[in-house]
Amino acid sequence: MSLAKSEEKFLLTGSMGCIGAWVLRQLIDEGVSVVATDLSTDPVRPRLLLSEEELDTVSWQQLDVTDAEAVKRVAAENGVNRIVHLAGMQIPFCRANPSLGAAVNVQGTVNIFEAARAEKINGLAYASSAAAFGPPELYSQTPIPDDAPLLSTTLYGVYKAANESTARIYWDDWQLGTVGLRPYNVYGVCRDQGLTSDVAKAILATAAGRPFNIRYNGPITLQHAKDVAAIFIGCARAEHQGAIVGNLRNDVTDIESFIDVLKQVEPAADVTCEKNLLPFPADYDDSNLRGILGTVPHTPLATAIAEDLALYKSLIERNAIDLAQLDQ
Repeated sequence: MSLAKSEEKFLLTGSMGCIGAWVLRQLIDEGVSVVATDLSTDPVRPRLLLSEEELDTVSWQQLDVTDAEAVKRVAAENGVNRIVHLAGMQIPFCRANPSLGAAVNVQGTVNIFEAARAEKINGLAYASSAAAFGPPELYSQTPIPDDAPLLSTTLYGVYKAANESTARIYWDDWQLGTVGLRPYNVYGVCRDQGLTSDVAKAILATAAGRPFNIRYNGPITLQHAKDVAAIFIGCARAEHQGAIVGNLRNDVTDIESFIDVLKQVEPAADVTCEKNLLPFPADYDDSNLRGILGTVPHTPLATAIAEDLALYKSLIERNAIDLAQLDQ
């Protein structure tokens, strides 16, 4: 049964990450109640998007998703009826500590599913990843279908694939409806970690009047963080009956073209790129996602770049963003 926004209460994990910050931005704009959880309660990234007054409207709670009882307790005590599950460890951190990566990415997701099952929550969207797929040469069909074989060459991708299979069993055994989403290259204010954050950093560097070199080139699929947040929220609200997983698509382009658009928006941009192709497919079919949402939120690339430049410049003027990230 669909809920009015005044009746909604979201549980958000990974709220201190980039997508998490944008999810908070949208929910606060809508006046929706949200319990924001993470290992830290210092809203470094959300503070880039939200005023102190807006931050005060959020229920901030420290939560380790590997703690099954704590996850159940937070869901039960706060009476949540929607979940957006974003908490996870990225590729290099899973490689550096496989056991912890499995605990956070796999066990943590099982714990979220268990909490949703115990509280009979019908609206749950969780983060899978395009990293669940293998290298592009393994796929003869493009765009890559939602149901293409998951042939990841990273532990992170394998963990995400495990979550997709887990979700299927939770539907088969307990009728827990879930939507898994596979973002690829998410860019926007708050994106500051990982190799693919170079797209966001190129915009930040341009706002700061600094040169920047993107460490890869070639074909890529881009999704703005604002759009990705709206997609997660929309999928949680869909109350999907089944265990579906959807690719994200939006801007199918290449790094060279991204740089061209950036320079069209800001002619002073001094951005270059290296000849270094990313090891993932760059074009994904998003039929499952369109089947759930109808229209997929999408901010045109030039518009998104202009919006990010304006926000970055405002943050720089207020000395509210750490430019040291450009050297990482």
